[in-house]
Amino acid sequence: METFLIKAVQLVMALAILVLIHEFGHYFFSRVFGVRVEKFYLFFNPWFSLFKYKPKKKEPKPGEPEKASWRDTEYGIGWLPLGGYCKIAGMIDESMDKEQMAQPEQPWEFRSKPAWQRLFIMIGGVLFNFILAIIIYSGIVFTWGEQFLPFRNAEEGMMFSPAAQQIGFQDGDIPLFADDTELNYLSGESVMSMVSADKVTILRNKQDTVAISIPENFIFTANKEAEEGQTLMAYRLPVVVANAQNGMGAIKVGLQKGDRIMSVNNVSTPTYELFTAELNKCKDSTVPMTYIRNGEEKSCNIEVDGAAKIGIQHTPIIDIYETTTIEYSFWNSIPRGIEMGVEKLTSYVSQLGLIFTKEGAQSLGGFGALGSIFPETWSWVNFWSITAFFSVILAFMNILPIPALDGGHVLFLLYEIILRRKPSEKFLEYAQMAGMFFLLALMLYANANDIYRFFIK
Repeated sequence: METFLIKAVQLVMALAILVLIHEFGHYFFSRVFGVRVEKFYLFFNPWFSLFKYKPKKKEPKPGEPEKASWRDTEYGIGWLPLGGYCKIAGMIDESMDKEQMAQPEQPWEFRSKPAWQRLFIMIGGVLFNFILAIIIYSGIVFTWGEQFLPFRNAEEGMMFSPAAQQIGFQDGDIPLFADDTELNYLSGESVMSMVSADKVTILRNKQDTVAISIPENFIFTANKEAEEGQTLMAYRLPVVVANAQNGMGAIKVGLQKGDRIMSVNNVSTPTYELFTAELNKCKDSTVPMTYIRNGEEKSCNIEVDGAAKIGIQHTPIIDIYETTTIEYSFWNSIPRGIEMGVEKLTSYVSQLGLIFTKEGAQSLGGFGALGSIFPETWSWVNFWSITAFFSVILAFMNILPIPALDGGHVLFLLYEIILRRKPSEKFLEYAQMAGMFFLLALMLYANANDIYRFFIK
């Protein structure tokens, strides 16, 4: 129960921060361009609110035109933590306020403003979420530094791309030098040094030093692979259990935190890629497995489900091997925060296509899946890291060109800017309803997946 509460509190706190900043982005640009905001709410408030405040309105002086003010807004906190909203006057949004839209257009309404101003108002939430992620990442590296795993400490070595293997690299090799430059840890600089060098010295089989010649112009081959989503190399992850999921094979055989899986179905699987490859051959079956606990080898017969899962969460590699920490000054932390934000965004976008596969659709999760990402014990660095990543995801997902999302409004605004005519209000109403129906169905499906995984399966 205590673990559940810790995860739940972290999830609600993260959602509160992200929603507040997102909606404030819309509010900020609305105020900049003189658009009235009628409601500004953290979380939804069907039927009642936990808190609400409406400032006393200041009457304009005689002859003075009516203008938008912060006093026009009702501020509140809802009880349903599924999001939040910023109700902007004169805009077709989730409130579907048709009565207001039937009234004559007012100068302080969204619909009366130039398209470029409306565009800024709509991208404000996405922009503020991405800026928040950068600020958090900068704060993390400034406060705690940045952890790196030295190549020499990664006992299972690296796994290499097909192009790298063609010129002589093998999975398990540990990079040591690019020409005479020592290679310390995986970074853009170390990869660039390797693809630009004449030779790279590696440690093979944990004892043999081997020099690999790098072909001329290999950098272009590596760049082409990178464009196709294939990294030159990555750390090989040992399979160490972080926790076991209820009702699945791992918990039935008593796997515990810290157990390291060494073989499945009598095939050696010391690394994650070998482990998952072997599980894929053993779907819907019970197979022998060996693992190490406190230095002692143990064996069992474990159930593998139809999705090739045994129900374990993997221990992050930085919790398995000894890491090193790089410290950043305040000014150096800012460009590093920007780099991290961009890296997380590009990485997430590159993997988004997996959602459209059968396995990807089955892996979609709702609030339960989001909450499970947080650690069981309170850790500020983990909390802020996960919150920053969620902020990147929220920014990207909201800019998708789906009606009812910010990206849908942006799409229609771009249409207006390019063709110099607005889509009809009736069309926008139907598009908004269709988008809301799609998002509601997606949310129900994702949370149904959670219920199936956590309670039924």
